Amino acid sequence: MTMKTLIVGAGATGGYFGTRLVQAGRDITFLVRPPRAEQLRQGLRVYGPGYDETIPVRAVTARELDGPYDLILLMTKAWALEQAMEDIAPAVGPDTAILPLLNGMAHLERVNARFGRGAVLGGIVRVVTTVTPEGAVFQLKPHATMIFGEQDRRGTDRAARIQQELSVPGYDLVLDEDILAAMWHKWAFIVAGGTTTCLMRGTIGAILATPGGREFVLEVIDQTERVAAAAGYPVSDAAHAASLEMFTEPGSVFTSSLYRDLTAGFSHEGEHLLGEFVATAERYGVEVPLTRLALTHVRVHDQTATRADRPAQPGPVRLATL
Repeated sequence: MTMKTLIVGAGATGGYFGTRLVQAGRDITFLVRPPRAEQLRQGLRVYGPGYDETIPVRAVTARELDGPYDLILLMTKAWALEQAMEDIAPAVGPDTAILPLLNGMAHLERVNARFGRGAVLGGIVRVVTTVTPEGAVFQLKPHATMIFGEQDRRGTDRAARIQQELSVPGYDLVLDEDILAAMWHKWAFIVAGGTTTCLMRGTIGAILATPGGREFVLEVIDQTERVAAAAGYPVSDAAHAASLEMFTEPGSVFTSSLYRDLTAGFSHEGEHLLGEFVATAERYGVEVPLTRLALTHVRVHDQTATRADRPAQPGPVRLATL
């Protein structure tokens, strides 16, 4: 039987994965703010390499929630998590499964504390999408992946049912028996990207083209991976190779989303990603001077930027990956 699923957020990530589920006939409702709800009631345009579609979707606001859901996918930014948890409370029943799909690790304990660890799974997504000024979801690269699993490494009937429900065309789905390791590896990867581009204020290609740039990048990767290892989740050879491929490509125009948000004056996840990482490194006795320096840079930026400088809604270039 199809699960009744609530997706919190219809931005670059929620909008992409949600429309793929809608197209496959799943029972999907988006929980969004009133302006976005009005926008979505006209349909949600999703386009990318080789396709351009406008999908009819169902959208509600927090006041319109009508009882418990079987599955809730939390696809918000970190700064919106507290409000999102408050909003979904009426939709959480005794058998509701909650799958947060945010970057980092700190959010997981917050969701566990609010709804109980037994209700919460772990997960990550990998997709390169952005929301356009008109509210459409634009996929820049053709591949997308969702990875999820139980926090305690058990195989459960619940996880199997969710796997069946979320297995649809348009992205790869992986049920990972060690989801916390996958989350840790992505966190280290994102922090490496944020540290390098925020500190150097430029693209990976520009950093690598500068004397000492490659050595700097490799040192950042090493520091972040040592924290993951100290936490009990050593980065696999494959994950390490993926970091090297991304962060040592000559001529790469890559910058982290944290860097892009900072330079554009948007709200950002600096404390959630870098701040929590530095605090975690301290607990494990691992020195991360470069990430600490990047965090200081972010905090100085926040002291000099006023709230009036930041738009309430995301701008035209907010990628849903790093």
